[in-house]
Amino acid sequence: MQAMTDIDWTTWTPTMRATLLFVIHDGHALLIRKKRGLGAGKINAPGGKLDPGETAIQAAERELHEEVGVRAEGSKQRGDLSFQFVDGLRMHVTVFTAHSHHGSPIETDEAVPLWFPLDAMPYDEMWADDRVWIPQMIAGRRFALRALFAGDTMLGHDMDVW
Repeated sequence: MQAMTDIDWTTWTPTMRATLLFVIHDGHALLIRKKRGLGAGKINAPGGKLDPGETAIQAAERELHEEVGVRAEGSKQRGDLSFQFVDGLRMHVTVFTAHSHHGSPIETDEAVPLWFPLDAMPYDEMWADDRVWIPQMIAGRRFALRALFAGDTMLGHDMDVW
């Protein structure tokens, strides 16, 4: 089986680019339970793939609106996630936070919106890597995580924090 040491992260390039956008308000984070696609059934932040010609911030804000009907204000980049899957998928995810938003979250055919206290994130229902980097994001630190997955199972990871 593949290991983290088998990957040359200095030359690694993604096959897919995506985003996550955490709306944080009154000590809570707006999360979603995904209804379809990669990670269906899991809890995550709103986000998704970049469309052609879109910047990461444009994609993050578009996906937030499409998935839960909310518009973010003042989104800021907080970190980068690089995922290598043993099936060959290589995904780069840019993570953003926004501390202001417009509208009330609504359920769509893509997601069920859920608010969680920042000190009670539902890690047992999230991707395994989330418990590694989300506390850094909540603490206001920047981060770059690299992780290897076989399906839903994280085989290894490393992270830089500043």
